[in-house]
Amino acid sequence: MYVGRFVVVGPGIGAYRVSSRSFPDRQVTDRDGTLTVAPTPDAPPSDNPYIAYNCLRTVEREEGPLAVVGNGSHVDPVTEKLAMGYPVRDALALSLLALDFEKDDYDTPRVAGVVGAEAATVATVRRDALVVREVDEPTLVATYETDDPEPFDLDAADANAAAREVYDHEFEHAVCAAGVTVDEEGFETAFVND
Repeated sequence: MYVGRFVVVGPGIGAYRVSSRSFPDRQVTDRDGTLTVAPTPDAPPSDNPYIAYNCLRTVEREEGPLAVVGNGSHVDPVTEKLAMGYPVRDALALSLLALDFEKDDYDTPRVAGVVGAEAATVATVRRDALVVREVDEPTLVATYETDDPEPFDLDAADANAAAREVYDHEFEHAVCAAGVTVDEEGFETAFVND
């Protein structure tokens, strides 16, 4: 089954995977702690505004560290609002409403998640809805087919295993993936480009 790009978040752990039929020549890179999706050096030129973006950013807050994962440019404003002290729900809702679903041929939903040591929130904005839901178990939301959050069996215990597990999942057309764990001490991030 092809579900497109997707996030999985639960308390203390999160992951993001790029799945693509149209733009498979992409990779995740680490830019000073921010994980970025971008075309590979040998990718054909494209003017598509949705193929390069920060997919995983972290923020330190007084109440504890948070990680943001998502499938587009909305990761940045969510992270910035969290750094300013916005509640998680508000940071997700305001950013997703402001940017709305992607204005491509498929009205592709934007998906995102915020991971804390003890809590997680998953969100999506699509043509017909904005959904922001706090979750207490790993939960998936994808751009296609599974565009409403649902439980996901994520067995990983660290960031590398989370990235690898979502990359290796049976969903079709895996391109690259990122993983994160969050605890009171901070973050661990990892990525897979196979």
